Amino acid sequence: MAEKEDWVDIGGAEELAATPLKSGRARTIAIAISFKDGEFGAVSNACNHVGGPLGDGSLDGDYIRCPWHGWKFHRRSGIGEPGFEQDCVPAFPVKVENGRVLVNVGAPSRRMKAPHEPHPLARKVERAPGPLRLAGVSTTAMDVTNPRFSGSDHLLDHALAAAAQHGAETRLIRLNDLKFRACEGYYSKSANACTWPCSITQMDASDELDRVYEAFVHWADAIIVASPIRWGTASSLYFKMAERMNCIQNQITIQNRMLIRNKVAGFIIVGGQDNVQMVAGQMLGFFAELGFIFPQFPYIAHSRGWSREDMENNVAIVRSSKELADGAHMLAKRLLDLAAHLIARDESPAVIERGGRKAHPV
Repeated sequence: MAEKEDWVDIGGAEELAATPLKSGRARTIAIAISFKDGEFGAVSNACNHVGGPLGDGSLDGDYIRCPWHGWKFHRRSGIGEPGFEQDCVPAFPVKVENGRVLVNVGAPSRRMKAPHEPHPLARKVERAPGPLRLAGVSTTAMDVTNPRFSGSDHLLDHALAAAAQHGAETRLIRLNDLKFRACEGYYSKSANACTWPCSITQMDASDELDRVYEAFVHWADAIIVASPIRWGTASSLYFKMAERMNCIQNQITIQNRMLIRNKVAGFIIVGGQDNVQMVAGQMLGFFAELGFIFPQFPYIAHSRGWSREDMENNVAIVRSSKELADGAHMLAKRLLDLAAHLIARDESPAVIERGGRKAHPV
């Protein structure tokens, strides 16, 4: 079959050649226009993955790298990078006449999407049978070569031990042991660029925050996040983790999909000086946005007050305090009791379906 010819003038050759890659239009068709080694290329501007704007990306040799998640397509043929040749975005014939660049929108190549093995985190969210499961997340940073006492870790250990005594499975995640990148602001590019699993997790197999995602979304019924107070707020590692949690909350925004459901959260906050309520308030507000539920008295905390600078005494108090240890035990029990109630309610025959979500008759 003869190719249909429908040549569209997209601009002056000299002007377009000044930019290696840009987004543009041929009438109503969004295209990525590239120039390299004296030749123009024109392909569809929509990446096969989640529609990222290829023209806003970068050139890697003769391949366009999508700015959202790094998928690559040949700038002239539209064929995927080596190993992914069955992934193709439409490519358009291009020619230059009288100093103008023309694109034949009547003869694009076909878009082809090869099947991709889904990321393990992308599986259906459903609770596996078994005992209650409590994950503890330590956000304390320290030099592992010269370890020191951490009050928040100390109380987290008490809480996890108490959970085990109550028959729960436990898992401790130390953020300080994980190598993971800071959030790189994919949501700032587009809401749809911030995906589940996290864009960074999909692109970088060495990024270890997948362990936190696995625990929060798939494994745990309840979590405890433990943090020291640093300059009146939670630790820097806590915020590094929290920023990467946006991909969980964003699923509600762009897909009305709730990844966290019937899961319980609590907190342990320890500081040499005050500001406990502000740190707790931030944590409560943030984890509520993720979808977690809280028991009564959802955190335990300790500080010495603003006027105290005697950190040696603070360490001694936290290490030896039976009251704080008992508080950690009771926090774990409150979380597990609420998680058990939510699981039992969710599995009850009285549960009915409303709009695709489980709900109880009023």
